[in-house]
Amino acid sequence: MSRDQDPAQPVLGPKEADVFARALYDCVAGPLFTFVLRLTRDHALAEDVVQETLVRAWRRADRIDLGPDNLRAWLFTVARNIVTDTWRAYASRPVLTSNDHVLQAIPADDEIEQILQRWVLLDALNRLTSKHRDVLVAIYYQDSSIAETARRLGVPPGTVKSRTHHALRALRLVLQDAKVA
Repeated sequence: MSRDQDPAQPVLGPKEADVFARALYDCVAGPLFTFVLRLTRDHALAEDVVQETLVRAWRRADRIDLGPDNLRAWLFTVARNIVTDTWRAYASRPVLTSNDHVLQAIPADDEIEQILQRWVLLDALNRLTSKHRDVLVAIYYQDSSIAETARRLGVPPGTVKSRTHHALRALRLVLQDAKVA
């Protein structure tokens, strides 16, 4: 090899290097990929390792003086070494942590809005008188009828209707005050 020649380029002519690379790929790429895929269990990484292995063989085409069986063994050894180097490189990098499980546990915007609305409403209900609060909870949250609410509270149905009307007005005022504040 002359001093002017790039060591990364094979000494073979372009046509011979092309023929060598194609023949090598046709003979070894499939089994080599399967071997590397078993080691890495990563399809993309296995493709990268096979490509790098074949590039290294192509760069050394003029210096590889092995028989077909030894060439195959050499390629598998090179591929295994590339995988080992890759694992070492991954091991030397800091571990990336992910908080995806925390992010998935955070309620979505709609859920947050609902939680805030419930909180404001609960606060507003607590500011009402107990008579108004009891009527609203029975009618709207416990889904009781006017008759059932009247029996439960021990008042006539007309009183339940009247309290419901006044309780809703009072609740509206409390909520309006909460928006202003």
